[in-house]
Amino acid sequence: MLRWLHEVRWLAVGLVLATLLVYAPTFNFDFLNWDDVWYIHRNELIRSWHPANLYAIMTQPVARNFAPLTIGTFLVEHSLWQLWPGGYHVTNVLIHMVNALLVLQLLRQLTRNDWLAWMVAVLFVVHPVQVESVAWISSRKTLLSATFLLASCICWFKPQRSGRDEAWGIGWLILSLLCKAAGVVLPVIVVAYDVLVAKKKISESIARQVVPLFCCVMLILTTMNAQVTVIGGLRNHIGMSKWRILAIDLTLLWRYVGILVFPHDLCVLYDPPVEGIALMIVLAAVAWGAVGWMLWRLRKTHPLVTFAGICWLLLFLPVLNLFPLTTLMNDRYLYLPCIPFFALALGGVQTIWRWTVERVPRLTTGQNLLAAGTSALVIGLSTAGTLNYLPVWKEPLALWSYARQQLPDEPLVQKQWALTLRDLGRTDEAREVLLKTLPLVETDEPQKKSIEAILQGLDENRDGA
Repeated sequence: MLRWLHEVRWLAVGLVLATLLVYAPTFNFDFLNWDDVWYIHRNELIRSWHPANLYAIMTQPVARNFAPLTIGTFLVEHSLWQLWPGGYHVTNVLIHMVNALLVLQLLRQLTRNDWLAWMVAVLFVVHPVQVESVAWISSRKTLLSATFLLASCICWFKPQRSGRDEAWGIGWLILSLLCKAAGVVLPVIVVAYDVLVAKKKISESIARQVVPLFCCVMLILTTMNAQVTVIGGLRNHIGMSKWRILAIDLTLLWRYVGILVFPHDLCVLYDPPVEGIALMIVLAAVAWGAVGWMLWRLRKTHPLVTFAGICWLLLFLPVLNLFPLTTLMNDRYLYLPCIPFFALALGGVQTIWRWTVERVPRLTTGQNLLAAGTSALVIGLSTAGTLNYLPVWKEPLALWSYARQQLPDEPLVQKQWALTLRDLGRTDEAREVLLKTLPLVETDEPQKKSIEAILQGLDENRDGA
């Protein structure tokens, strides 16, 4: 580790500084009334180290997720700084910083290309789509799971992998699964690496994944029930057939591509269309079919390209609603999939640039300066976008005020806005918002009951006053 840090010390310093430059403002951010309430404020499990609490943390889901290690970090932090939000935000930023360093190492190990590895890592740090994962305390599970998943990948993707490497890889995977279920795709990713990049027999690779697969299956069985025990989010897709969900996913994956290329109109919630999109689905299917054909053609000559494409898809698999989730689309779902996407995009740019320089010798003179300028421009634009979007996540008032601009007709957004007004003591305004929202949820019984319960609480408080 020390030798590696010495080799990449300036690259690492750049990543550390970039992380602090972009996310230091979050140290003054507040809690949000969006899962933070359940993970921190109303979570009795993190209030003491009593054995009963520790046992419950290890065995019970919290806020629809079985994530004992994540809840364990909240237990430690609650012991350190109680309900001071700054401490939790500092931890999120530090974990994001560590993840950037792990991305740097992973890409250097896979590509032997320092420029590509550093550019992917720095975009991983500063891209606006990462704001939700870093600035939202409740997204700790995404950050922490990614830490251990990236560490596991570094072990599994070594050119000459030893039994000790595999043991460490399994250990890191288990820790990742105890933070969030997203790591369940790793065994399949490792098989893809072994077959495409390491040129191993598929039977040999699958045999090495028996233990990881067993761990993943056990976690899936534990998590499936937790994900459907609490109703929330935007649920227009609940009850749809798997084929219809997959068809919608085809369009969403292209929308994610658009967000990564041109991040705009980011939001805490999205309500993508699920009706009247037959043409969009057909076009998306044809386009993804073309991408798949291209990746297949490149599997022998450029195995890392094909491998990156497979990673992009597999990292999305846990959030494609094959197992019901309460949302179809979120920025945090891109936290890890953005890595292979950036690698493919930047690798393509680098290949095109080298091809151009070979055919236009005049560009050779200033190629380093031009490349540095272009890199700085991309990083600068991403950083500016993040700094512009970051204040939206400072406090509930800012978050839901912005969300109302993006989704003015969404009942859940209006309900959260009303809760924010209530917490600020603006109860009359909160009641007015809820009364206007109630007719919009006539067919959504759980949401209707939730709004009626809030109204009843407001009325009781007013009568008591």
